Amino acid sequence: MGLSGRFRELREDFQPSFWVANGMELFERLAYYGQQIVFMIYVRNRLGFSESEAGTLSGIFGGIIYLFPILAGTLADKWGFRRAFTIAFSILALGYFLIGSLGMSAFAGVYGSMSHYWLLLIFLVFTAFGGSFIKPSVLGTVAVTSSEKGRSLGFAIYYWLVNAGAMIGPTIAYFVRDRFGNEFVYLVSALSCVAMLVVNLSLYREVHGASPPAAESLGRKIGNLFRVLANFRFMIFLLIYSLYWIIFWQEFIIVPYYITDYIGRETPYEIIQSWAGAGAIILLQIPINRLTRKLPTHQAILTGFAISSLIWVIIGLHPGIPTIAAGIVAFAIGEMIQAPRYYEYISEIAPPGQQGLFQGYAFLPIAIARFAGDPFGGWLYQTSKARGRPELVWFALIGIGLLATLLMFLYNMFVRPRASESLQARKHA
Repeated sequence: MGLSGRFRELREDFQPSFWVANGMELFERLAYYGQQIVFMIYVRNRLGFSESEAGTLSGIFGGIIYLFPILAGTLADKWGFRRAFTIAFSILALGYFLIGSLGMSAFAGVYGSMSHYWLLLIFLVFTAFGGSFIKPSVLGTVAVTSSEKGRSLGFAIYYWLVNAGAMIGPTIAYFVRDRFGNEFVYLVSALSCVAMLVVNLSLYREVHGASPPAAESLGRKIGNLFRVLANFRFMIFLLIYSLYWIIFWQEFIIVPYYITDYIGRETPYEIIQSWAGAGAIILLQIPINRLTRKLPTHQAILTGFAISSLIWVIIGLHPGIPTIAAGIVAFAIGEMIQAPRYYEYISEIAPPGQQGLFQGYAFLPIAIARFAGDPFGGWLYQTSKARGRPELVWFALIGIGLLATLLMFLYNMFVRPRASESLQARKHA
């Protein structure tokens, strides 16, 4: 097929709002990862909080970002995606600006003697609430603006753009913080969201004649959450998976601290993390998918866990820029092996007739990891540094990686077969 034919297929498979929504997602991820990579250093070095306090604040912010979409998706369905985007980008733009303003000398007189900790907490919760509308709105748009034939490609484009934003945002953040300071990274994130607000209001159009599945009420959503939490086997699976994501988010918690304190304050840790992680996914996702596509789902998950866990083994052998970059690439390879199979795995272990319900809570492990893992990472680094033994950080994280891999192995061996037998019995009842 020629180039013109390919473009014609893209026009037929994806409506204009598909491209608008994915473009906005690119810039929203640019804003999010740009500020996230500098958050710990900004909160400690500019605002004066301890590593442990910074970890707690980061955990609250990140946890809400990944937990609230469960409920925000219902509101987005009711309001329409255009209105949800408007609310989201308005709140994000203001929220990022407020977070950055705490560290700007121009606003020192505005906040006066008010507690910066509580102000920052309020700003973070406010910003996270706005951000929680983005994912359900973008994913909902992809679903209703893609043809049935092009839907798989549509979600692949979405995933690729998320990683592009995760690479570009921290790269921009490095140049901004190097020249102006970490607080101005938040100004860039705010401006990015303002730009997307304008794009949404001027270019995004609701799709008429197509709609996502019927929206559930908030009460039903909360009731479903308790149904999921009551499924013992599924909760074990989610808790094991949360250990995996705790490992990942230490790239944003511990790695910036370690590079800044023990390698060099001017070292571009933002570029190292983003290009090694998101850059590897952008380049290698398709070939790795092809190499591992014949692996059974549960084996792909376990293999991804094992390879990703090598991040802290590699870094711990001789902490430095080359090993940190290599460790992050190792984690990304493991993520590329397991991530595409994650939803398939959930569909295998979900009770009959509840696959859609359980898929809706697939982000819970990341929310759990942020709520628990970010404070743990801040406390771990602070404690290890205070003892003069920063290497304890690597030992602890290696232990978490090994524990996650071992628990997933045991889950596959003992829990998963029993769940499968139970499902088969129900199907034949």
